[in-house]
Amino acid sequence: MKLVVPKELTPGEQRVALVPGELARLTSSGVEVAVQQGAGELALYADEDYEAAGAKVSGRSNELFDGADLVAKVQPPMVSEVDGLPEGVSLLSFLAPSANLDVVRRLADRRITAFSFELVPRISRAQQMDALSSQATVAGYKAVLIAANKLAKFFPLLMTAAGTVPPARVLVLGAGVAGLQAIATARRLGAVVTAYDVRPAAKEEVKSVGASFLELGLEAQEGAGGYAAAQSEDFLSRQQELIGTHVAASDVVITTAAVPGGRAPLLVSAAMVNEMRPGSVIVDLAAASGGNCELTDDGKELVWNGVYIVGAPELAASMPTHASALYARNVSSFVRLLVKDGKLAPDFADEVVDKSAVTISGSVHHEQTRLALQEPPS
Repeated sequence: MKLVVPKELTPGEQRVALVPGELARLTSSGVEVAVQQGAGELALYADEDYEAAGAKVSGRSNELFDGADLVAKVQPPMVSEVDGLPEGVSLLSFLAPSANLDVVRRLADRRITAFSFELVPRISRAQQMDALSSQATVAGYKAVLIAANKLAKFFPLLMTAAGTVPPARVLVLGAGVAGLQAIATARRLGAVVTAYDVRPAAKEEVKSVGASFLELGLEAQEGAGGYAAAQSEDFLSRQQELIGTHVAASDVVITTAAVPGGRAPLLVSAAMVNEMRPGSVIVDLAAASGGNCELTDDGKELVWNGVYIVGAPELAASMPTHASALYARNVSSFVRLLVKDGKLAPDFADEVVDKSAVTISGSVHHEQTRLALQEPPS
């Protein structure tokens, strides 16, 4: 079975789908790996390292994809990239199918069986394949570094001969993987951290990493797979009202709340931003799905009434070495699930394989995407 790792073409993307250190796990399962020349360069993985680990490095696309069974990427492919893939090959990457319907349609047209990391079920045996979590860990860490860099204050309490400097107050909204990593990082830097999440189960997790949990007295619905569900308009209105005073009292607000397949919940309104002190910082990790802050502009940084608002793009891509290493472990674990006796043989009776599949040999398999495309059942 031949696995191909092409160079990422999305602007700003520095990660690579596989690193040399993961090749041994794949070759032991009978997988032959081909890597495009320069694919790992931006993540600081040299072609020579891939070759030393047993991969074949090629600079010509016809040679790279010749005999390919499976292609592993990070970013969803562009339509032009799909057209460059061999017909009938399989693909493994982030796909965001609801936001890339034209790509999904083209994958089906070319009879490409595509697996999306966003759809991997959150069950215990699929933890090593949970790329959303691995990359969220990187994003949560980097969000705090961005905030600390923008804030004109120290994070820690400092007691000096010139006087005492109080610690920064950080509020983290959303206590999933990214939120918990942001809490832990801010605490290491010495900040006083408070966190909020609509999921009642998050309270103990927040406390376990050293933060206070913000109690609003609201009953919320928890979604599938440990994610938050979309809440009612009345709930969201009351939530904003109660959060407002805590936002205003914070030096840094890091927002991470997301609803899979939907728009990010609006947690910080423009009115709340107006109440924040000049010099305060908001880092919005949900910028790509609409933003948790009303004023967020995805991928851009702006100043509103003296408050810095960072619409954080793909933060994991800004730390490509470790982000790629974590992602590569997700890739190799998933690939090994697809391989039987050295051949690509996905078992669609397996829950992980079935639920992760977006297209299968010309048909759109993922129900939500199929309905959005108005395709008949496969």
